[in-house]
Amino acid sequence: MSPLTTKTAPIAITVSRFNSIYTQGLLDGALKILAEAGIASDTVPILWVPGAFELPLTALSLAETGRFEAVICLGAVVKGDTPHFDFVAAEAARGISQVGLQTSLPIIFGVITTNTKEQALERSVAGPENRGGEAAKAALEMIKVLKDIKR
Repeated sequence: MSPLTTKTAPIAITVSRFNSIYTQGLLDGALKILAEAGIASDTVPILWVPGAFELPLTALSLAETGRFEAVICLGAVVKGDTPHFDFVAAEAARGISQVGLQTSLPIIFGVITTNTKEQALERSVAGPENRGGEAAKAALEMIKVLKDIKR
């Protein structure tokens, strides 16, 4: 599917390709929750980016189209032996937050930051602990909250 079609859902998702063993699970969890809310997965634009660091720019670009009520950002940053984890995790969080404040659109932080691969797996497998599903729930709730404020 082309990322933006005439049947595009009101929610877009951008996903980090880095650590895709975990991010694919996060995406599956998000799509499951959206489907339960009546949003067909084939209408949800999904844009894959190299890593978590690139999520904010993609979210901003999606938000600026004016076609979405929320953007979900999914990624997985697993701590290693260098300080790289700290920089990537902090900048992804800061950037995603900044996009939301700049655009007044729910830009959802669905980036897991873990100390181990085991923790990342626990948060990305199917089930109630899936953080992608939690991100989708947050997007749906924030859309409603912002609509209520505007009434």
